[in-house]
Order: sequence, then structure tokens, then C-alpha cells
Amino acid sequence: MNIDRIPLLIDTDPGVDDALALLMAFSDPRHQLVGLTIAAGNVGLCHTVANALKLCEVCGIDVPVYAGTDAPLVFPARDAAYVHGRDGFGDTGYTPSTRHAETEHAALAILRLSHEHAGKLLLVALGPLTNLALALKLDPTLPQRVARCVVMGGAVTAHGNITPAAEFNIAFDPEAAHLVFSAFPRIELADWEATLAHGIQHADVERWLAGDSPRARFYAGISAHTRAWARQGRGERWHAADALAMALALQPEGAQALLERPLAVETAGAHARGATIVDWNRQTGVPDNVSILMRYDQTRFEGMLAQALAS
Repeated sequence: MNIDRIPLLIDTDPGVDDALALLMAFSDPRHQLVGLTIAAGNVGLCHTVANALKLCEVCGIDVPVYAGTDAPLVFPARDAAYVHGRDGFGDTGYTPSTRHAETEHAALAILRLSHEHAGKLLLVALGPLTNLALALKLDPTLPQRVARCVVMGGAVTAHGNITPAAEFNIAFDPEAAHLVFSAFPRIELADWEATLAHGIQHADVERWLAGDSPRARFYAGISAHTRAWARQGRGERWHAADALAMALALQPEGAQALLERPLAVETAGAHARGATIVDWNRQTGVPDNVSILMRYDQTRFEGMLAQALAS
């Protein structure tokens, strides 16, 4: 591995949105992708693993894929197949990849890679945090070896997208999220509300997808269901949450406003389970543990998306 490139480990549950973020990582010259650890979330684990393997095959990316958790730590949760399709990739009936996942469990791979790249590792979590929580239970010293941890999750003023108060990734496994946010001294957070503030015109996405590249053609197919659902429900802008988190991870210099605050995850409550509670006024006296993305350079973000699809 080129020692000048930043080692990048992505924990993900592909998912159309995750796939776009992965395309961004695949084409970034400053980072070396060292592994994909896969959880259930958007759809079941058998699909999320198959989708990760297929995306790597389409893009000619040789990176190990590690299957992880097939369910939340404690309570069952509903998936997001209504958004992504039953298989998570738009039910296009793609031919499965001939590649296979590694035999090592995702949580163990996270720990091993954190040792191999200690002090340098960029850890990006795009799905439910179950794999990271398991890794932390096995080795609570994990955060000491991670240079940066970027998470897509949460709704910092409780404007949720899966319940009135909660965002999908956190609501899928609040106990895991509680463990992760309690363990890491600083998480860079791209939440659902930042996503809504950085929507992309459908016409621009369609123009990028019309490009003559295998990536664009494949992504156009798997995202058609999701884009149609979004256009019907949310209007002329498409919101790519995982892609925004990946932009923050790969090009943090594009962040135009970040706020450091304490954040806690609600694991109980009739109305607020899975909510991310930000202590905006620092009333609790606990240390800040998140850096919340408030604004990212929109032109830079869209340029990264266009480049990822054209590669």
C-alpha cells in the first residue's frame, strides 16, 4: 500500500445510497480502501453482502468484503426495502457476483485493521452501528487506534425520517449507536437534517447517469426505483445521505460549518427511541463527543458525485 494514501475502512449496508458513497470512495486518489464490513440494515444481510460484492465487481475493485451482523443487538427492526427495493439494489435482477465474502467476521476485521493501520485509519459508518458496537465490546480500546470516525446517522433536532424523532440508521439499532457514541471521544456526524440541506436536482443526477461508463449504467439501473420514490415524495431534489457523509470523510476541507456538542442516543421512550439528543446549550456538563456537519460546499459535493459516476 502507498504509505501516502489514507487507509479507509467502510462499514455499510448497501443500499442504493451506500452504493453511491462507495463509488465516491472507489475513485478517490487520496485514500486506500482496506475493507468493507457489512451489516444488515437497508435490507437483510444476504442482500447487503451480495450488493457489496456486485458493486466491487462492476467497478473492478479488489477489496475484501466481510459479512457482519444480520440483526440489531437486542430488538428486531424493520428494513428500508420500500425505498431501496427488496434486494436493496432496486430489484433489477442483476447477475450475482462470482466473488465471495471473507470468512472473518466484520467485527473482528474492524479490530484487526485498526491494529494494522493504528493511528491512521479513517473509519466511515454508513449504516446501523451494530458491527462497530460488537467490535467495541470485544476491544474497548478500538477508538484509540482510529484517526477519524465519520458516521452517517441521527437527526440532530429530532426531524426523523423513520419515526417522528429518529433517523433510520440509529433507529435500526439504538443500543449499538449508544455504545458507539459513548465510546468514541469524537465522531464526525453527517445527519439526516444535513442531508436535507444538501439535496441534488434530479435533472443533474439524470445527466450524470447518462454518461458512458459501466458505473453510471449500473447505478442508473439500481437507483431508478429509489429516485422515482424520492421524486414522488420529496420533489425535485434527491437526498443522498451516505454520499454526503462520504464527502465529509474524503474531503473534510469542504465542510463550511461544523458544531461540536455532546450527543446521546435515546434507547427507550414511547416516542423517541432512536433519537439523537444533542445538548445544544451544554447543560449536562458532559464533554462534546460529536462534530456535527451543518453546511458542506454544495458545488464540491456535486462535483464529487459526478466524478464518481464518470470514473
